[in-house]
Amino acid sequence: MRIKLSRTVERTFFMLVGVAVALSVVILLRQSHRTNDVVMGEETAGRIKAAKQSTPSAPSWPPCQRNTSMAHNVTGFSSLPAQIQDHLYYRHCRHFRPMLDVPDKCGGAERSEDVFLLLVIKSFPGNYERREALRKTWGEERLESGKHIRRVFLVGTAGSGFERQRLNELLGMEQHEHGDILQWDFNDSFFNLTLKQVLFLEWMDRNCPHVHFLLNGDDDIFANTDNMVEYLLSTVNAKEGNSEHLFVGYLNIGMIVIRDPPSSKYFVPVQVQESDSYPPYCGGGGYLLSGYTASVIYNMSKNITLHPIDDVYMGICLAKAGLKPAHHMGVMTFGLTVSSIKIDPYHPCLYREILLVHRFMPLQNYVMWHKVIDPNIKCGPSDFTL
Repeated sequence: MRIKLSRTVERTFFMLVGVAVALSVVILLRQSHRTNDVVMGEETAGRIKAAKQSTPSAPSWPPCQRNTSMAHNVTGFSSLPAQIQDHLYYRHCRHFRPMLDVPDKCGGAERSEDVFLLLVIKSFPGNYERREALRKTWGEERLESGKHIRRVFLVGTAGSGFERQRLNELLGMEQHEHGDILQWDFNDSFFNLTLKQVLFLEWMDRNCPHVHFLLNGDDDIFANTDNMVEYLLSTVNAKEGNSEHLFVGYLNIGMIVIRDPPSSKYFVPVQVQESDSYPPYCGGGGYLLSGYTASVIYNMSKNITLHPIDDVYMGICLAKAGLKPAHHMGVMTFGLTVSSIKIDPYHPCLYREILLVHRFMPLQNYVMWHKVIDPNIKCGPSDFTL
């Protein structure tokens, strides 16, 4: 006997069939994901997990509006270079929307004491090659002498329109693969490096408060991180790195504020800083500091107006706290000088004992690192003189 179904019953029947098929597909996909997690291994699965956890861990902040009163209240404002005007317009801005985050980079705030050295590298959104070279060389996350090394890159935003979109997509892809990008929604420029630094310190206070030591540097440095771990282990505060003061690099003392020419990258007018000299500070190309000192600088920064030169600002915060930076002969932010034109300035034996050298491009970083760690390279004690 043939049963004739009403249209309502037919619709209900096919709807139920569709739901059953959809549920079956979902179940199969979930099983597939579980299988893939096993096949890909813990490392890859961990990176994907980190990328999925890249949601902002900080509160959401509204866009910061420029202080238009500066144009009327600051003497000679209209005659200042555009970058100085922008700095004065926006230097009150301390909070920006996080776009990419890795809140579990240190294993969570409570477990951050397990991180011995955190590599904090200031980068520009388009500097993909530099970041990749560092990831594959001295910036690799690893255990060195039984100590955990971790890595983050600090970036803002750049460009406009399609270019800005492409750069943000690039950073998102890097985040998915490596889980090492901290990005905020502010214009990435030279005069905003101080802002980038303060935003990181706020992030660290929230996510990595107990990390022992930090390397703070640019993405065009060569850093012998093996030597850094050895040096930090030899310091008196190695075991208590997050509770003792340490700030070492290439020390600048008695530096005069550049007032002329206004076109200089480091030009700072009296409208920004009245005094004619800077407190002692270490060159921003790269320096080492303890977790304790980073925390002190962060707390000082809350009540100190942002300065356009980031390394100077660190020195200002240290001075306010009554702490002093120190010089380390192994940190060469002005490059390495050889004693003879007959010596190759990029000979690996020259770099085996140093901590850090500024102005290294990706190719130089990649080649130098693999030569420096090569156990077969022999270096005589009298062959090279720095």
